[in-house]
Amino acid sequence: MNRHIIHTDQAPAAVGPYSQAVRVGDFVFTAGQIGINPATGQLQEGLEAQTRQIMANLQAVLQAAGTSLEAVVKTTIYLTNMADFAQVNAIYGGFFPQSPPARSTVAVAELPLGALVEIEAVAVVTN
Repeated sequence: MNRHIIHTDQAPAAVGPYSQAVRVGDFVFTAGQIGINPATGQLQEGLEAQTRQIMANLQAVLQAAGTSLEAVVKTTIYLTNMADFAQVNAIYGGFFPQSPPARSTVAVAELPLGALVEIEAVAVVTN
């Protein structure tokens, strides 16, 4: 099995026994990202800031793995409040203006560090 652990300083370091992403063959599987600013290690304030930070973190991890948001084939969004769906959806959609990936959105009771949203992705390696 061709399995490679992905790490970049441009995204938050793993805070437990997991990797930012794992590349297996031509696919990259990211860990769920919450809105932690990698420069400060702090969770961003508010839903919009967290969602934008998550997408920046995913971009950084995918780039380190040799791929990009354009190559994402599946995402899962975890929300602590489904009333936030429309706001997250609007921000998320801006990162996938054409041919968006398949997606699931799940309501959860809570997320690490009190985050409001978490997103994970699966992408194809493009290089």
